[in-house]
Amino acid sequence: MKFTILTIFPEMFNGILTESILKRARGLGIIDINFINFRDFSTSKHKRVDDYSFGGGPGLVLAVEPIYRALQSIPDQENAYKILMTPQGKTFNQKEAVKLSKKDHIIIICGHYEGFDDRIRHFIDVEISIGDYVLTGGEIGAMILVDSITRLLPGVLGSDESFEQDSFYNGMLEYPQYTRPQEFMGMKVPDVLISGNHAEVDKWRKEQSLKRTQERRPDLLKKTKEND
Repeated sequence: MKFTILTIFPEMFNGILTESILKRARGLGIIDINFINFRDFSTSKHKRVDDYSFGGGPGLVLAVEPIYRALQSIPDQENAYKILMTPQGKTFNQKEAVKLSKKDHIIIICGHYEGFDDRIRHFIDVEISIGDYVLTGGEIGAMILVDSITRLLPGVLGSDESFEQDSFYNGMLEYPQYTRPQEFMGMKVPDVLISGNHAEVDKWRKEQSLKRTQERRPDLLKKTKEND
């Protein structure tokens, strides 16, 4: 899969791309990530990509022209799936991550400043938000998308079960997990998990997943029922 990220701060991505799963996925050639600094496509003398808002108001607004020019510079961009990171977009979740993992090429536009010229919306396929709060820019949101999508790609985690057991993948939270020591400060690992009975372990995990979801995120169960 190919990711192309439009941002005026490409250096922000250095850390996340050189560690852990994303580093491995890049090394295996499973993902290809490219960055375009759309400041390079500004036609102003001082390479500005923002300006004051027509009608007045605080802050600066991201201009449409540098974004458009940057998009046009991407080979085969018309066939890529274009995402605009914005708090006004639909909230990102695991279901959306699975859907996006089927794409061949994703372009992510990272907004900044007070907002962006509304005409930018004419050149994208979807607007995505990572939650009901506001960040300084879309770069952190883009990192979240790239990470959550990449771990769903074949060969990244080594086994499909690794992500199929994750919280939210099947609409519920993940079951409790334990490792050595078997007992710590009087707290013991549930007997069923060391019984060797795989059928009982699987049953226990499903029950605990349902119980934990009912206790912590009953809204997830409601959504599952509505979608049935």
